[in-house]
Amino acid sequence: MSNQRDSRMALPSAHQTGYKSILDSLTTAVLVLEDNLSIRYLNPAAESLFETSMTRSQGQPFQDILVESEDALKTLFAAVRNGQSYTRREAEFLLTSGSRLTVDYSVTPISLEPTELLIEIQPRDRLMRISREEDIISQQETTRILVRGMAHEIKNPLGGIRGAAQLLDRELNSEDQREYTRVIIDEADRLRSLVDRMLGPNKALKLAPTNIHEILERVGTLLEAESKGRLNFERDYDPSIPEFKGDKEQLIQAFLNIARNAMEAAFENQASHSSDEPPTITFRTRTLRQFTIGNRRHRLVCRVDVIDNGPGIPPELVQNIFYPMISGRASGTGLGLSITQSIIGQHRGLVECESEPGRTDFIIFLPLEDTP
Repeated sequence: MSNQRDSRMALPSAHQTGYKSILDSLTTAVLVLEDNLSIRYLNPAAESLFETSMTRSQGQPFQDILVESEDALKTLFAAVRNGQSYTRREAEFLLTSGSRLTVDYSVTPISLEPTELLIEIQPRDRLMRISREEDIISQQETTRILVRGMAHEIKNPLGGIRGAAQLLDRELNSEDQREYTRVIIDEADRLRSLVDRMLGPNKALKLAPTNIHEILERVGTLLEAESKGRLNFERDYDPSIPEFKGDKEQLIQAFLNIARNAMEAAFENQASHSSDEPPTITFRTRTLRQFTIGNRRHRLVCRVDVIDNGPGIPPELVQNIFYPMISGRASGTGLGLSITQSIIGQHRGLVECESEPGRTDFIIFLPLEDTP
């Protein structure tokens, strides 16, 4: 029995000597749980990941800092009883702060009696986000190539149709017959305009020092006028965000497309659910350091969240809403978000979307570096 107790005590002494310094220096999050799943040890990487401290968490139940499913907790207790190691992939933890983490973790029993659990945790969110962003960028490029080819095939016959209609219009003497040729001309012009909008902005960026909050305030002013004061705006700004070089007018258009969609969604939700909560849009800005967009790492990035309390976007649409002609509303053209993604892409940034019922968040990343 004394040997078992010595085995039990080996870990604390290791913590106090060389092993603790090794664990503390790891970038992998490591924690040790007692047999009742209370927390015995967190290394600094785990403190950072779980947004807590060793002092605050020691002795606390594991589920007090991480909310996991009942099945996952049962599996941990089974590991204590059976002494079996196991690994879970892409598990989701919910922190007490409300943040969600997607992680891979391995559980290893490390004592004989009573059994303790060593848990090694690798965050997956960043890798998954980079992979998702690479997919988005690849989709954008594929879409641009497809739309350009389609635009060429549409514009050529449209020009011929319009020209023939104009010639025919000159030959006709009857005003009633001319009305038909004018319909042809007008519809040809409308289709050409639609194709041009699908292609997105074709103007070179006019770069100048730009303040992101000035852009958001301009967008807010426009929407307040459109909503006639019925829309509630909340602002959560980071005043330390520096100016960056951007095309102010195009960025206003990009953010206006997103915010206008958010406004319409918020109004739709109130109308369909008779909600007491007023239609609300939140503008939030933050700086991110050493942040990767696609496959490129940036020293400093501005993150802008445009959040609405609308009904949310159906899951089957979230991955496709940046494609041209894809819209979640019957009255939508499906071009606004595609144009926004194109403008932000010209600034070497990216737009993402996270949505659930009652909350949709469009996240815009913009590098705060000299020139796109």
